[in-house]
Amino acid sequence: MMKIKCISVDDPLYQSERELRFRVLREPLGFEEGAESFDFEGESVHVVALKDEQVVGCVLFAPDGNGSGRLYQMAVAPHLQGHGLGRDLVRFLEVELGKEGIREVTMHAREAAVGFYERLGYACFGEPFTEIGVPHRHMRRSL
Repeated sequence: MMKIKCISVDDPLYQSERELRFRVLREPLGFEEGAESFDFEGESVHVVALKDEQVVGCVLFAPDGNGSGRLYQMAVAPHLQGHGLGRDLVRFLEVELGKEGIREVTMHAREAAVGFYERLGYACFGEPFTEIGVPHRHMRRSL
């Protein structure tokens, strides 16, 4: 059974979330541990998916204080990718953000993930760019 919930950086699950983000998003690119962390994590919304009390998925959101903000660090354990968990995480996050009055979500999406986000209603804007050595696109969606 999968459980999705919000956590804070004070939650014991936070370290497991960071480990998943590193393993899925940064380690394959040759980055050192710690490269998955940002200064604004304490102010961010952290959503995790748990299976047998283990973090198997996560997505984060950094509010900008103007009714919008940025989705970042979406990660799903490799053995669960392609089974709808990423979609469930984003939809859960969007519901939580709506409760907080957030009206728009933006992101820097890896080019390989653009189709995934488009199916969730996000649209590209601006020119393609490279971040952390990977092609990206700016995307956004109104809630």
